[in-house]
Amino acid sequence: MDAYDLFTSCRKGDISRVRYLVEQRDVDLNVRDKWDSTPLYYSCLCGHEELVQYLLANGAKCEANTFDGERCMYGSLSDSIRRLLKEYKCITAQAMQRDYYDHFLLTLLEQGQYSDVKFLVHGETFQAHRCVLSARSEYFTAMFETKWKGKNLIPLKHPLINPAAFGAILQYFYTGRMDIDVSHVEDCKRLAKQCKMGDLIDELESKCKQVGFGELPFDRTDNFPSYPDICFRVEGYDFLCHKAFFCGRSDYFKALLQDHFSEGEMLQSQPSTPVLTIHNISHEIFIRLLYYVYSDDTELSPENVFDVLCVADMYLLPGLKRLCGKTLAKMLCEDNVLHMWKTAKLFRLSRLEDQCTEYMAKIIERLVEQPEFADMIKEDAGAVEDRHETDSIPLVDDIRFHITSNVQTFSAIEEANVKLDALDQLLSTIGLEC
Repeated sequence: MDAYDLFTSCRKGDISRVRYLVEQRDVDLNVRDKWDSTPLYYSCLCGHEELVQYLLANGAKCEANTFDGERCMYGSLSDSIRRLLKEYKCITAQAMQRDYYDHFLLTLLEQGQYSDVKFLVHGETFQAHRCVLSARSEYFTAMFETKWKGKNLIPLKHPLINPAAFGAILQYFYTGRMDIDVSHVEDCKRLAKQCKMGDLIDELESKCKQVGFGELPFDRTDNFPSYPDICFRVEGYDFLCHKAFFCGRSDYFKALLQDHFSEGEMLQSQPSTPVLTIHNISHEIFIRLLYYVYSDDTELSPENVFDVLCVADMYLLPGLKRLCGKTLAKMLCEDNVLHMWKTAKLFRLSRLEDQCTEYMAKIIERLVEQPEFADMIKEDAGAVEDRHETDSIPLVDDIRFHITSNVQTFSAIEEANVKLDALDQLLSTIGLEC
């Protein structure tokens, strides 16, 4: 339903509705309909320039010499939209920031926080992290254990190693993308071959563009050195980790680790690795958190999702909270919708909150008979600062919106009016008007 709404809004040029669907409902900007068309295509076709600009800035795909790119270009209603498409860059800062994990990885590379190795390439210095390079390349794994073992500064003096190409290879290691001039493609291919990166070689042989890949940084199945610099101890279990990832992904861990270890316990097996004991969390839940920190995904179930949500909130991991919200949304039913709404409000999960009110709108005639629902409305009304008798109540407003949205036929209008009457009657019974 959300995808259909997005296509309809793009055809109409309703940018506020598109913003809501993208930013609140997390609808995929590159979704396709049965005609293999995208929201961007319809926006171009109907001449909505401002909307086209918004979609491009937020990650809509429109590369040159691709099916989608050429279709949007030739279908555009105006020359100004065509100019927008021609000036389009594959990844914008705003689009990158919409994906917190990609943004974190790019920042990790550019700022070099907690880097444990530097490469000197013909006068240019590149900061990096052994754990990422080892996970992405067998070549680097072998070199860190042999020729480069124990070295923090590694000079690369071979005349065929181009600094720009080396920087592009590092960018690919961290983000799966390459921004490189065409003149350096052959240099990149040479380095990719040396690093045994078959996927990148194949990509470069076709063209240099955005690419996808598996989870970072530990998407290899073989046992390789990961060069940990922190050990978290949870319920007696030791987890060897990396400050770069935990500090980069969580302000909580950033503050914790930066202020810690002036005098602390060290791991016996690795004397240079400090140990931090984490309390008030089970090792099973910490494993779920660990997967998220390193791969931007984790396995959630009805049994663990509430515990993971609490931990995500405590450790300041908004992306993990959103994953929990998506799992909770799949569990939504008439028996738990009120509890889910309270959870969404408590943890500020706006999308889940909206999904709950949408569900409430569908069952409002039965919901008004529940005392708990009436109490929720009273509580929500009381939360409005300096509320007057006729002021609106957010929960009621949201339910009314979903009752009346997309009502087009006469029978649907009648059904909506019945639901609105039931809600108004409840408000009158509990002495509230809005």
